[in-house]
Amino acid sequence: MPQLAQLALVYQSQWFWLLIVLGVIYFFVGRGIVPKVEETVDQRDAQIAADLAAAEHLRAEAATAEEAWRATINEAHAEAQAVTAKAKEEAAKDADKRVAAADKRLAKKLDEASAALDEARRSALTEVEAMAADATREIVAKLTGSKVDDAAARTAVAEALSRA
Repeated sequence: MPQLAQLALVYQSQWFWLLIVLGVIYFFVGRGIVPKVEETVDQRDAQIAADLAAAEHLRAEAATAEEAWRATINEAHAEAQAVTAKAKEEAAKDADKRVAAADKRLAKKLDEASAALDEARRSALTEVEAMAADATREIVAKLTGSKVDDAAARTAVAEALSRA
């Protein structure tokens, strides 16, 4: 069969062209594309490493900035507490001064009121004694028909009030 006899020749030709195509693919892909892909991967790895280093550096800077910020905040809190304490102290001193001044004014008013009350009491007592002396003179005059002088009536009333 002649078709079978040709198979060896056809296969040799196909093997030859297969080897040429595989060689071209090997050189085209292996020598042309793979190095470019490897270079891109290496650049990408280098970029990622650089980005990670930059991120680490920025993280360290952020931590330092945060620490400085916290120190500033703590210092501001301490200063605010000191100002608050000083203001409270000054307010307490001012309040004490005001209370002392008010106490003095009230004590003065109390003394004045006590003096006025004592004066009113003495005045009322004097009036009561005068009225009692008048009443005594009139009672003695009505009961006994005799007249008592004003000094004797006042002395009797004063003596009676001192015993009471």
